[in-house]
Order: sequence, then structure tokens, then C-alpha cells
Amino acid sequence: MRVLLVGGGSREHAIGSVLHRAEAKLLVASKNANPGLEKLATASRRLDPTDAVGISNWAKAERADYAVIGPEAALSAGVADALEGVQVPCAGPTKAAAQVETSKRFCRELLQRNGITETPRFVFAQSQSQVDDAVKGFSTPFVVKPAGLTAGKGVWVQGVDFETAEDGAKYAKQFLTGAGGVVFEEKVEGEEFSQMAFVTDSGVYPMPAVQDYKRAGEGDTGANTGGMGSYSQRDHLLPFLPNSAREKAVDILRRSVAALRREGLRYRGVLYGGFMQTAVGPTLLEFNARFGDPEGINAMTLYEDGDMDELLFGVATGRVDPNLVQFRLRSTVVKYLVPPGYPGSPKAGGQLQVDEPAIEALGVHVYFGSVDTAGPGRMTLSTSRSIALAGEASAIWEAGERVESALAHVKGDYQVRHDIATKSDLSKRWEHMRKLIAPQAKSSPLPLSVAAADAPASSLGDASQVIG
Repeated sequence: MRVLLVGGGSREHAIGSVLHRAEAKLLVASKNANPGLEKLATASRRLDPTDAVGISNWAKAERADYAVIGPEAALSAGVADALEGVQVPCAGPTKAAAQVETSKRFCRELLQRNGITETPRFVFAQSQSQVDDAVKGFSTPFVVKPAGLTAGKGVWVQGVDFETAEDGAKYAKQFLTGAGGVVFEEKVEGEEFSQMAFVTDSGVYPMPAVQDYKRAGEGDTGANTGGMGSYSQRDHLLPFLPNSAREKAVDILRRSVAALRREGLRYRGVLYGGFMQTAVGPTLLEFNARFGDPEGINAMTLYEDGDMDELLFGVATGRVDPNLVQFRLRSTVVKYLVPPGYPGSPKAGGQLQVDEPAIEALGVHVYFGSVDTAGPGRMTLSTSRSIALAGEASAIWEAGERVESALAHVKGDYQVRHDIATKSDLSKRWEHMRKLIAPQAKSSPLPLSVAAADAPASSLGDASQVIG
């Protein structure tokens, strides 16, 4: 089939790679000429992802059978609606349904109206006095979230990004106009994870759980970013996430899709739930209305040798064959290479020399993002995330070590988080959850996942058992 792919980042390169393996004819609409996608594309056009008219006209002219939308900005701009208007079905929700991501107020109030209570307490404010009142209403630490899109970089957490309630209020007041207000939420303690699913009329079909690393610096320090890397575990759980908790997260996704339908909003695309695994189970923090970035790269790396072309066509047109939703039982680690100074003051214009064959020989995939080709094997950096390296192996840490080995074949000036998915980092996260669970264990034990060592799920053991 002829597939329109909207977007030109590493996430879209990963999606395009799987579609290309399924022999789809790729039509790529992107602002940049992604060197990986350019090699795969039957045709490409430099179009801004928010140009709904230009994209839909080109899709019609190219006789696209269906479309897949990568970036959230395109969904917010109504690109899916425009494509449907020219009879091109879309694996991506309408502008109205995408409000589960693009409007935090809409999302919270939707869940509240429909009895989905596994969320933090929240207050919405859109005036200075409402901000002041909201801050006074929190006796515990809170989180500030601009109501609109901020590319994953706008969330501020008390105790991490600011200390006093007054500082939080000052930050929040910046977003009272352009972002359409601000949401205050109680801070919940635990380990964050992402649960994505394909969603269409015939059901909700989950992908492997993933944990993302948002902070720019080692040890989860520095500013929030769009995501510096991520990992998944070979049984599709996580070291701190038991199967019962993952099933609960998927159930929350299903109930949320049902809530949208009750309110007259059809959802066809990928729904990403950002959760916090707490001592008593998963709490929903946010939704994204598309593949996560980088989490979508983990999922695409693991997609079994089924037909992604047919699967996404089924998502776009309303009915999926569940047999097509198959992912390998392997662990993955993704690490992003970013320009120096990212995200606050990224330095553009530097060059990277990338030996793709040597990297692929290590079992690591190369997915290009915000780069321009500067010659054979040479890339010029822009101000955003540049290249994603995705390793897979049996154990998480082993996949991470493969990515670290691959870095020897990238020359140039860049930043990367070396601590992503190391044994010590995974142990720290597992121990964090163990300590949170300990006070609850006397009355209500909550086992951790120790499948990485093929041990019984009810055994807490020590970190070495979990990490492998």
C-alpha cells in the first residue's frame, strides 16, 4: 500500500523502517529531509507537519491508501481531519479526540466525568488569582503543567525544578495566556512508565511497557527534555512493574477510550498512557495521542515479522487482526545523541560522522532525527534530538552495553546519557520501588517483576536477581 507518513524525526524513521520491511510504499511529509527516511521513501515532500491543507492535498495527489501521523503538533493542527476530508483514512486521532494530549484540562475533566479515578488530584487555573488559590490548596508537593503542548519540556516538579510554592506560582503564571492556563497536580511518588496501545473501533491492543528518561543529565538531573532514552524488558514488563500493574494500566486505557466514545469522539491511532507505578498500583499522569518518542522506537524495534502495513491500515480503517500485534520477547535500550547544550541552549551546526554498517553489526539500529546530510556518513546537527541508537538483547543492561559500544562508531561533539539502563541505574529504580512497597507489604503485598532473572514474581530478592 501507499502510506503517507507525517513527520521527520527518529520516531518516524523507526516507524518507516518497519513499514518498509512490510513492503509499503512510503510517502514522507516532513519539514526536514531525514536521511534515513529519504532512503526508504518512494516520494517525499518538504511540508510542515502542521500544514493540514498542504499535506492532505499531497496525499490525495499521491493516491495514499492511508496515513500515519507522528508528531503531536500535526494532530493539534487537525491534519487527521483534513486527510479524512479527502478520503485518506488516518492512523492518528481527530483534532477533537487528540485533546486527551493537547488539552490537559479537557483530559482531566473527561476522566473525572467518566469515573476514572486513578489520577492525581488536580486544579485548573487561568488567572493570577486562581493560581494563588490553587497553590494555597496544596499542603503537599505539587506539579505544574501548562495546559497546552510543550513538547514534553514544560512540566515542573516541586523539589526538583523549584522549591517553594511561591516559585511554582511564578512559573505557572507564565502560561496563563499562550498555553491556555495551567494545571496543578499533587506530586505522586513512584517510578514512571509508558504504556502504549493501538486503538481502533475493534479494540485496544497493548504494546510492551517502556520506561523513559526525561531529564537531560546523568542521574536524572537537569532540565526536562523530549526524552533522552528509554528501555523495555524482554517480557514486556519492567523490573519494578508486575503484570497485574501493567494489566491495570491497559484497563485504564480501555476505559478512557470508552469515555471518549460515550462523548461522541472516535479514536483511531496510538494512545500513550504516562503512568506512575506507586506503592498501590499505577496512577495515570498524562496521555499522548501518538507514539511516544523515544518509546515508540523501542516498540518498533521489537515488532515481530508481522505486517505493520496491514496493522496500521486496520487502525486507520477501524478493524485490526489481533494476530498482527506481535512483539519479540527481547529487551531494548534507546539512547539519544543530542547537540551540546540541549535542551536549554543547544548548539547547532556541529557534525557527526556515523559508521552505520559498524553500528548495525553490533545489533544496534540507527534512527536519524533532526540532522541534515553533510556527505557520506556525515550529519550536521540542528537544535533538537539528532540520532537515536536502539540496541536489543536478552537482558536490559546487555542491550544498553551494545549501544555504548556503538558510540565508538560515532565521531563528533554531542551529548548522551551513559547511565540509561545500566545495572546500577536499574538497581536504583528497583530498590526505590521496593522501599515504597515495604510499608504496604504487611497488609497488601505487591510483588515486583523479576522476570529478567526468571524468578518467581512474588519474590523481592535483591536487585541482582531482578537486573540479571
